[in-house]
Amino acid sequence: MSPLDISLADLIARLDEELPDTDELARISEARLRAQTLSDLGDQLIDHYVSKAKQVGASWTEIGDAIGVSKQAAQQRHAPGPFERYTNLNRHSIVLAQEAARTHKHDSIGTEHLLLGLLGEPRGLAYEVLVAKTESEQRVRDAIAEALPPTGKKALRGHIAFRPESKEAIGQARRAAADLGHDWVGTEHALLGLIRVEESPAAQILRDLGFTSDELHETVRTEIANRLAARGE
Repeated sequence: MSPLDISLADLIARLDEELPDTDELARISEARLRAQTLSDLGDQLIDHYVSKAKQVGASWTEIGDAIGVSKQAAQQRHAPGPFERYTNLNRHSIVLAQEAARTHKHDSIGTEHLLLGLLGEPRGLAYEVLVAKTESEQRVRDAIAEALPPTGKKALRGHIAFRPESKEAIGQARRAAADLGHDWVGTEHALLGLIRVEESPAAQILRDLGFTSDELHETVRTEIANRLAARGE
């Protein structure tokens, strides 16, 4: 019995329901994209609990035994990386960015994909900020669509690399969190990271939508302060 409340039949039924007019070859391509997304989420699930285990003092040998690999393999694969302090919602936005790149058959993940990932996570503060400013999710989606490169001819298999400006935006997100005195990196910090990489497509999109770096920083600071104050009441 699967430990998850989901079955192969569920996945097949959902794909068939969402793509009723496509042929079997198109469904193979879509199934592969969804399989990669599930794999990415699975890796992040393991990373989450590896981080928890390290916090309570577990050794890499013990963690390797729990995973079923050597100490060295566990350490190489699950050592703290660029997404170490990312919230679950922000990690999910990264998965959505990867999926967007695959769907458009792009060979790398750009800042425009990262922005699309943030828009795909409506529970995140970044989504709220984007929609509050523009008054329309579709307006943001249309702006991103105009900036996306043309759809490629063949979907890539396996890992899709981040472009240099995307790596810089990820680093800027961590710096934005530190600047605000936060010990987490949420979707709101990722949004700040994107606009700080001024020459990137995402930063241009945000400016065209009326955002400025200083205003966005103040909006995030205020929203977080209000939320923390509300929790303390």
